[in-house]
Amino acid sequence: MARERTRLRRRAGVLVAATAALALAGATPAAAGPAALTAAKPHGHDVSSHQKHVDWPATRSKGARFVYVKATESTDYRNPYFSQQYNGARKAGLVRGAYHFARPDTSSGARQAAYFVRHGGGWRADGWTLPPALDIEYNPYDKKHKCYGVGKKRMVRWIRSFSDEVRRRTGRRPVIYTTAQWWKLCTGNSRAFSSSNPLWIARHGAERPGKLPGGWRYWTIWQYGGEGRLPGDQNLFNGPTSRLRTLARGR
Repeated sequence: MARERTRLRRRAGVLVAATAALALAGATPAAAGPAALTAAKPHGHDVSSHQKHVDWPATRSKGARFVYVKATESTDYRNPYFSQQYNGARKAGLVRGAYHFARPDTSSGARQAAYFVRHGGGWRADGWTLPPALDIEYNPYDKKHKCYGVGKKRMVRWIRSFSDEVRRRTGRRPVIYTTAQWWKLCTGNSRAFSSSNPLWIARHGAERPGKLPGGWRYWTIWQYGGEGRLPGDQNLFNGPTSRLRTLARGR
């Protein structure tokens, strides 16, 4: 997802759940990779402006049951295709949610959370809206500063600020998308979020999500590939479709 954002920014000129969250959603401990998963594991994907106008009925016919749509980045970027993607997914019968790409080097977590919620990152208990998500990963704009020039303790405070503000505005803690390597490098493998925020783990080209970061015992969503039969990145949910809807309802 980082490569895609770099291209977009140049044009513009410019994930096991936490123990409590998965107990709530009824998910199970980490399972085998895509080749061994049964049909009970819902397939999903994530998209941004790079995918432009998505054919949502066709996407659902290919097996998609949920999707995350990029809404914002920092406090100066909004996905121009967000409405078509987000509303189109719902009309096609997909459970959908919005995500924000974090820029800890540009403004506070609370400020970016407020911007995100105002521009698509909201939530309601309708059974079709996933919790807002925070995409925090390697800096795609400066390879020398993989952690955005932010120290480990400050990074944890930034994520906490974002999470607290999203909860204040929506009633839900955000799902956190990251990699095990980035989390260890940039937060010191902080365990501060493992009991409160669902995990959207990224690990491509593997049969399992692997060792999870920061005290998380379960993954909620696993991004296992950057391309496949669905538009954008390929994901799996750790539980049956009924539990996906439970997560969306917030119960």
